[in-house]
Amino acid sequence: MPPPEVLCLTLDGDASEAAAQLVAHDWAVTHAHSVAAAQRMLAHGSFNVGLLIVGTGPGVPLASIEALVHSSDTTEWIALCEAPALEVPEFRDLVLDGFFDQQVLPVEWHALSVMLLHAQQRALLRQGRRNEARGHDALGMVGQSAVIGRLRAEIRKVSATDAPVLIGGESGSGKELAARAIHQCSQRAAGPFVVVNCGAIAPTLIHSELFGHERGAFTGASSERHGLIEAANGGTIFLDEIGDLPLDLQTNLLRFLQEKTIIRVGAVRNLKVDVRVVAASHVDLAEAVAVGRFREDLFYRLNVLSIDVQPLRRRMEDVRVLAEHFFQRCASTSRTRARGFSRQSLEAMQAHAWPGNVRELYNRVQRAVVMTDRRLIAPADLGLSMADSAVGVALNTARTTAERDVICLTLNRVGRNITHAARELGVSRMTLYRLMDKHRISLDEQMAAQALPSWSAAPAPLRTAPSRVAG
Repeated sequence: MPPPEVLCLTLDGDASEAAAQLVAHDWAVTHAHSVAAAQRMLAHGSFNVGLLIVGTGPGVPLASIEALVHSSDTTEWIALCEAPALEVPEFRDLVLDGFFDQQVLPVEWHALSVMLLHAQQRALLRQGRRNEARGHDALGMVGQSAVIGRLRAEIRKVSATDAPVLIGGESGSGKELAARAIHQCSQRAAGPFVVVNCGAIAPTLIHSELFGHERGAFTGASSERHGLIEAANGGTIFLDEIGDLPLDLQTNLLRFLQEKTIIRVGAVRNLKVDVRVVAASHVDLAEAVAVGRFREDLFYRLNVLSIDVQPLRRRMEDVRVLAEHFFQRCASTSRTRARGFSRQSLEAMQAHAWPGNVRELYNRVQRAVVMTDRRLIAPADLGLSMADSAVGVALNTARTTAERDVICLTLNRVGRNITHAARELGVSRMTLYRLMDKHRISLDEQMAAQALPSWSAAPAPLRTAPSRVAG
């Protein structure tokens, strides 16, 4: 097994003794004598631990060090310095905000060795969490719930054809993300993906924006202009909030869908275009048809294939995964001291109803990353109350209990057949194994009575091992 690696950045003082001791303690040492050199080494290699040696720290480029530490979020840093360096407020704050630990020179090697090992283990834990988050990100959609799994399956199916797709869902639930996934999975992935928010374009301009215009077609039309539909030729056009499209434009769009041709404003001939249409609306278009706000023939032309993107409150098990994903994205572009979420903030997020859906979650995380002064984001940083957190504990407990009981009952009903149980529960075999491990559910026929759900009268040859509670 190769020795663990440490990046040793020496900005002041002699690092030869430190390097010799590190090697003696079975560490592979890579030296850097400037922040720029350390940045290059981090870009081309992976280091779980970084060691900064600054001595007394005169003239140390604090801004550059801070940028280095925050950009290398998979590396845990330890500072070795003289005591006077910690009396400089700026350096002291940097160590408190961005470093795993620090030690005052001269080095006490036994303590430093333990410190380095702890830092390495923490870096590995952080890397594991990041890899898990990547594993939950497929088709550009983050999540591990059965709801998001079904959505991914539907997207793969509709991507295999060129028929129009109508996406329903509340505002902020991720309809554009689903549309992009459809495009990326289709044979048109190499072509353009053009987004049009039908509700954000002035009614007087939307005709020209969609279909384009000829030179001199109207006052101010000094040159020929291609419309957005024409710009999507060979690819996909996503018509968001299509329910806001004026009725006269609905007629033109219907003609385009039927004939695959458009006519620019002021033109006298049709243009052939090859564009797939994906449309979305947060309003019920069938109801809009009933009250005369949307053309019935256009609705049926668009509604060949339909997908519903569920609101976040219907897939609450994805909240933590999404929050971690958004935190990593925001933290990578912000000089924040935050390193994650506190237990209370995770509970508060689980208790929140998320009326603004995924968009609201992203906005709250983004604000917290920028505004917090803590290492762990608190409920107040997210704009959530502790009362929400207290409710979240009860909700989480009820949710966990219900999940465990349903798994036990299903396994009993199918004779402990994992494949059949996974099919009934609507999850994969691997997900079911993960859930069984989470709830410590065993197929051991001994102690079967312990696993029987309280609301079931069926015999249960399953047991749930007692949870380990830290004292």
